[in-house]
Amino acid sequence: MSTRPRRRRVGVAGVVLVLLVTLFGLLVGRLGQLQLVQGPDLARAAVTVNTRTVTEHALRGRVLDRTGAPFVDSSFDTVVTVERSVLVGSDDGGRDLVTRVASALGLPFEQLWGKTMLCGTSGAPPAPACFNGSPFVPIPVAAGVDARRALTLLEQPEKFPGVGVTTEPVRAYPRPHGALAAHLLGWVARAGADDVSESRGSIDAEDVVGRSGLEAQYDRVLRGTNGSTVVAIDPRGIVTDTVGSTPPVAGRDLVTHLDARLQARTEAALVRAVASARAQKLRADTGAAVVLDVTNGAVVAAASYPSYDPSAFSGGISRADLARLTDERGGTPLRSRLTAETFPPASTFKVISVPAAVNAGARLDGTYDCSPAVSVGGRVFNNFESRGYGPIDLHRALVVSCDTVFYRLAYAAWLEQGGLAAPVTVADPFVSMARSFGLGRRTGVDLPGEAAGRVPDRAWKEQYWLATKDETCRRASTGYPEVARTDKARAAYLGRLAAENCSAGYQYRAGDAVNFSIGQGDTAVTILQMAGVYAAIANGGTLWQPQVAAAYRTPGGETTAVAPKRVATVPLRSDVLAYVRSALADVTRPGGSAGTAFTGFPQDRYPLAGKTGTGEVFGKQATAWFAGYGPTTKPRYAVVVVVGQGGSGSKVAAPAVRQIFDAILALGL
Repeated sequence: MSTRPRRRRVGVAGVVLVLLVTLFGLLVGRLGQLQLVQGPDLARAAVTVNTRTVTEHALRGRVLDRTGAPFVDSSFDTVVTVERSVLVGSDDGGRDLVTRVASALGLPFEQLWGKTMLCGTSGAPPAPACFNGSPFVPIPVAAGVDARRALTLLEQPEKFPGVGVTTEPVRAYPRPHGALAAHLLGWVARAGADDVSESRGSIDAEDVVGRSGLEAQYDRVLRGTNGSTVVAIDPRGIVTDTVGSTPPVAGRDLVTHLDARLQARTEAALVRAVASARAQKLRADTGAAVVLDVTNGAVVAAASYPSYDPSAFSGGISRADLARLTDERGGTPLRSRLTAETFPPASTFKVISVPAAVNAGARLDGTYDCSPAVSVGGRVFNNFESRGYGPIDLHRALVVSCDTVFYRLAYAAWLEQGGLAAPVTVADPFVSMARSFGLGRRTGVDLPGEAAGRVPDRAWKEQYWLATKDETCRRASTGYPEVARTDKARAAYLGRLAAENCSAGYQYRAGDAVNFSIGQGDTAVTILQMAGVYAAIANGGTLWQPQVAAAYRTPGGETTAVAPKRVATVPLRSDVLAYVRSALADVTRPGGSAGTAFTGFPQDRYPLAGKTGTGEVFGKQATAWFAGYGPTTKPRYAVVVVVGQGGSGSKVAAPAVRQIFDAILALGL
């Protein structure tokens, strides 16, 4: 009996031993499988789970004038940060620490506390009060703080554990020589969801992108290439180590053709022109000025009115400020009158009408009747800028800006084409010449949002009628009761016009042709287009694409030039070109329509040429224009100024052009 229990014990022990050996073998096998078979995959998974990539943002390039003076620079804001691990490890979530930091900086607690929360998480305030950045970097709780106050935090690490001080690049606008150039430079803002998704990884939510002007046009040049840092994190999401990094590549600087000194004086001349018009009880609500190098299309200076300060967008613009800058009642300061606004060119267009009339059969040595008025198609058209001068030549017609001479020339050409019976496709010498000078299409300037303008030929008239016929006919029936409440005469006129256009608005009438010949009616141009027209007359017929950018420059100084772009050659006979130039030179002298504005200018050493324009706009005050170039002996610059609702071109725009040429001379450009 004593041997049986012993055998049982031995049997049980053997079974246990076998089980242990088996389990150990399975464990060893599993470990071998994990190490040898699945090891690489698990290692990659471990890295994926326990690391995060943090973007290192590239420093944005500067925008410089032709001499290297910065219009846009990158300055640095002082930023106070707090380590996320300190907040997570605190019993109160870091409230006491943030309270002490806020008190030391003299800032509200709520402002800093909101920044500790990631945008979109529970309890976080709406952007921009929350933190719209990576959860794996120190939290920037306060930006733009006083540097001396911020550094005192670093001197007391026991009181402010986990608190750091760093800098963050922001766009700065030094205003060299007082020049702002807001509508040329543009502004930047934080990237949106579309920017991020369309960038294929080159932009993240913390980047800024150009929204207008050169900042938008050359965003890729200025932005540079972001770098990255791979960090290790623990299960709480707290960074524990840096695994590796790729440094960012700073954006390139954009060197422009702009001269900051002339830019400042051009802006000042435009503001004075507006003030002059308002002193004459005119609204003068918009305006623009351009200085163009006629030899290559370089934009040397350009201003738009009203203007704004692009620094308002640094760090994020408030809703109130954005509403003010986009308010039509305040002139919509964000809107560029250089590219997005069109005006009737008025008599500045006559430099196009002279060669067009010659192409239609008019003689350069002919004599034409400058009567006070002319009847065309049953309607009387009057001289607007000048009085009647009797029989004169085309030279004199340009110098005194006689409308009736051009009315008769255009009417004769319209009849020759077939009048009302002419097909839409008939060749029109006035339309053809306008298009050859670049009107009716974008100039291609390196600024976004450019308008194409309008050349209202027969085809346009028909298309416009088809697009508006229903509304026109409705108005012919109902009239304009809302207008009649304040102006019965205007309401009656609009009603008659609607009735006429309802049935025959597609017709290109004699009135359309004669209005077109003096830049009126439905004709619409940008100031850059007219600068191109006068540059082409000055340089012998070459249309250049207006270009603001001159070159790109790396942080190391390597420069890549932006080549000028020749667009076309205007088909001008040499004798006609010389004739027009001669007449324009007399416009700025005694007896010319702008003679008074240029009294005292040193024409003997720097002779100027140009043309006034006073555009009629239905329901508004007249548009003031002057377009000119100089010196006529060796043309270098075309200068154009326009003031919407500014009245007389000779009294408002011409003096501004004179001031800009004064600046060109004084600066030795």
